[in-house]
Amino acid sequence: MKIFKEIESEVQSYARSFPCVFNRAKDEFMWDEEGNRYLDFLAGAGTLNYGHNNDHLKANLMKYIMEDGITHGLDMHTKAKGDFLNTFNEKILKPRDMEYMVQFTGPTGTNAVEAAMKLARNVTGQQNIVTFTNGFHGVSLGALSATGNSHHRDAAGVSLNGIHRMPFDGYLGDGIDTTEYLDKVLSDSSSGINSPAAVLLETVQGEGGVNVASIEWLQNLEKVCRKHGLLLIVDDIQAGCGRTGTFFSFEESGIKPDIITMSKSISGYGLPFAVVLMKPELDQWKPGEHNGTFRGNNLAFVTAKDAIDHYWSDDVFSNEVKAKGEYVKEQLIDIVGQYGEGNFTNKGRGMFQGINCVNGEIAAKITKKAFSKGMIIETSGADDQIVKLFCPLTITQENLEKGIEILRESIKEVCSKEGDIPEEKLYFQD
Repeated sequence: MKIFKEIESEVQSYARSFPCVFNRAKDEFMWDEEGNRYLDFLAGAGTLNYGHNNDHLKANLMKYIMEDGITHGLDMHTKAKGDFLNTFNEKILKPRDMEYMVQFTGPTGTNAVEAAMKLARNVTGQQNIVTFTNGFHGVSLGALSATGNSHHRDAAGVSLNGIHRMPFDGYLGDGIDTTEYLDKVLSDSSSGINSPAAVLLETVQGEGGVNVASIEWLQNLEKVCRKHGLLLIVDDIQAGCGRTGTFFSFEESGIKPDIITMSKSISGYGLPFAVVLMKPELDQWKPGEHNGTFRGNNLAFVTAKDAIDHYWSDDVFSNEVKAKGEYVKEQLIDIVGQYGEGNFTNKGRGMFQGINCVNGEIAAKITKKAFSKGMIIETSGADDQIVKLFCPLTITQENLEKGIEILRESIKEVCSKEGDIPEEKLYFQD
């Protein structure tokens, strides 16, 4: 640990929660240098939906590397890129009756959001973007302006503008449709809000606290956008690629976003990769108008294609994820019913769920206790009050049940009236 303390920046965060040196990972497990095994319920913050070093994706990647396939190609045409585009179009877009142009941005989610916001402004001629309370879209300046969290916003060093902030679904309480407020201020010439270029949202807010937009709210939001001529941008970077049970998180609502951003698990293997999907009429970029040196990660094209081929050629995987999500929901309902003296609540959708623990102190104790038992799990929310379950979608039912058991035991011990219970040995032993 010495070298990390000596020269790595203080900006590190996850390393503080999991103070050991990891050196191997497979499927839903990680190992540290001492050989201790941990069940991974963080999954690269949603980057590893298909687990660590997935065998179905690894073989072609290794073959491609050994045959000296293109690794870096800027935005030049390569066979790997063409194969990905064909597979994505035939197995993801066409079966869902979706017609989009695909833009390869810099390999991070925040760069995809930057491109989407820039495109919306250029196409409409308007400057401002409507975003929502508790939204998280990245930490580069444009995306950061759309992010609600003050911890991240305060680090900007400059004023953040170009945004109209609106209340997300449920922000003002149950039974209040906040799209009506948006419609009202857009209809009122004296509301102080100029005609925006677009609305940007996550259907499930991850970092903001696992807040779920209802199907009805999403449908109403789309109607407001169409009524006022606003583009609808869905940030599907964390909620997409099957996390909610369908490839795109918004599929069950039937809405048709104008622009979609994706990153994290789109590569399938944890490799850096991001895309912007836009309706054809919106593809008004001039050549090179939004570029980047690393917008052609061909290794990611290889694994992204294989992930779609293996997991999304039919409905089997999607149905498995939905079934696991129902199991998790049932268990969380049971857990919150037993502990927290009625203050805990469960929230989320599919395999994107969590427990609201009232405050960050309790949530931190639970995740620390879980780590002592051999599980990596983190918090989210404005005050880090949500214990967020984010295991690989490919996790076995047996290990999913073990993870829930560890979480249950950790919550029970933290909430025990008998005070601190000594931390026992790791739950998983090789």
